[in-house]
Amino acid sequence: MGSFETILYTISGGVCTITLNRPEIYNALNEQMKKEFNDALKDAEKDPSIRCLVIRGAGEKAFCSGQDLKEPSGKGTRRSLKESLEKSYNPMIRKMRMMEKPIIGMINGVAAGAGLSIALACDYRIMADHATLIEVFIRIGLVPDSGSHWFLPRLVGMAKAFEYAALGDDIGATEAERVGLVNKVVPSAELERTTMELAKRLAGAPTKAVGLIKRTLNKALTSDLDTLLDYEATIQEIASLTDDHQEGVRSFLEKRPPQFKGK
Repeated sequence: MGSFETILYTISGGVCTITLNRPEIYNALNEQMKKEFNDALKDAEKDPSIRCLVIRGAGEKAFCSGQDLKEPSGKGTRRSLKESLEKSYNPMIRKMRMMEKPIIGMINGVAAGAGLSIALACDYRIMADHATLIEVFIRIGLVPDSGSHWFLPRLVGMAKAFEYAALGDDIGATEAERVGLVNKVVPSAELERTTMELAKRLAGAPTKAVGLIKRTLNKALTSDLDTLLDYEATIQEIASLTDDHQEGVRSFLEKRPPQFKGK
């Protein structure tokens, strides 16, 4: 595991918590944080003891406000946004979606721009009732990136996706839950407890089966029914060969709670 300065990386009970840790500037992403976040995702994917991830922001004001616009781009040079996306943001979004471990986004404050894209790339989102989501790009004459064009219409439909992207209005917690941008909204004081209860539940689940569900749902978004039926049959065969499946059957027959090991 690497040494990090802009994020916190902790492991407890099979749950890895990655905290974006620049609260004084709303956990905005500078070059160092983007590199460290990518490295942390790689570490978490490789560590067999980690069976669930939680991504959060430090402090109470922000999950992540997106790119740090105040970071110098280098003397006499213009920052290439295309290069920045290809080098840093796109790899992190791909890693989050392809990692066959569940990822919970704990939205403890504003999630804006690329910060919102990171939240949308999570498998499950829990949002504090005071938090807001903002596709803020249009406010500075840009378009959403880091996967937002892909996530938004799949979550809320094309009309709402256009509304959020083209108007850039704040999206409050009540609306975010109503339209399906987040799974659950809870009072701010209960956010951490509720998130960690879910994380522990997922960390105790049959990890390989959860990963296969994630893989198959990704496939389903671009497949016709016949193709997906065949794919499900293959995936089910893989799941049936896991130790956790055997434990699940034994525990059912023995009328006891299963003890899944993630194998």
